[in-house]
Amino acid sequence: MSSTYQYEEKDGLRLDHLTHDSGLSIVVNRHGAELVSVARRGPDGKWTGFLYRDGDTGTPAEGWKNHATVMGYFVHRLKDEHSTYRGHEIRGGTHSFLRHKDFGAPAVETGAITYTIGPGQIEPEEYPFKVRMNLTYTLVVTAGTPELLVTFEFENLEPELSTHVSFGLHPGFAVSSLKDARVILPKGTYIRHMAPGNFLSGETVRIEHPGGPMPFRKEDLPDSFILGLGEVPQPVFTVEDPAGHRRTLLDYHEAPYVTLWSDGHDFVCVEPCWGLPDHQEQRPFEQKEGIQEIAPGKILTRTFSIRPEVIA
Repeated sequence: MSSTYQYEEKDGLRLDHLTHDSGLSIVVNRHGAELVSVARRGPDGKWTGFLYRDGDTGTPAEGWKNHATVMGYFVHRLKDEHSTYRGHEIRGGTHSFLRHKDFGAPAVETGAITYTIGPGQIEPEEYPFKVRMNLTYTLVVTAGTPELLVTFEFENLEPELSTHVSFGLHPGFAVSSLKDARVILPKGTYIRHMAPGNFLSGETVRIEHPGGPMPFRKEDLPDSFILGLGEVPQPVFTVEDPAGHRRTLLDYHEAPYVTLWSDGHDFVCVEPCWGLPDHQEQRPFEQKEGIQEIAPGKILTRTFSIRPEVIA
């Protein structure tokens, strides 16, 4: 199967469109390399969007303003928006600097687009060492079903030092009603990392889950549920929106953590994370919980998949 690529400027944004013959399409905003649409063509030929405000490039009057924020080189928050990394001060707000970067034109191949950022585009106070990231969105067909693969690739360009990164994606999946939506968790033992005020307290809670709807109240989603997946054998999550005829399957086999969140509007975030927020008693960046270490000259690659389905 083939794909088509188009570039568009709209509402002051630079947008890359990729459409696969299988009936799956994405739109990416070069600001932050953020997905603004993941859409699937249904049996009737009509397109259905799966992200919150899918394809809407305007700014909402209230609530969360993004679609699928790229997080890195740290996820969640630094305490008081600063930390130290091997004696260097680093600064950054929620989800670090990637979300605020303007990426250049992506490399385009059949069914894939890749965004790159390197040391020359990153300020020392954002990240003091030489690491290059490639972020690739790939449209494929697996077992007859279209899906989107998201691949993070970090190359440590330091010849003698290991480097540390944490990263992930913050996708909000659209639902017709948060009340009626279903978030289905696979069977396993989840380790919840408690984070009052968005910073880790050090307390964890083991949750034995038989598989099925999430064992959390939707009213509590604004507080976030940060879950370790080390004892979840098949970490495939599902968001179901019966009224919107949408179901999304999320394969997070390579992710050590997932975060569930919503601000109460009609979306649910199910975020794969490679790293956690700061502790309330802050540790140096290289000692953050879940931080990923890359040996000198080596490459770290992690992938997950999003499989949107139009259902009856």
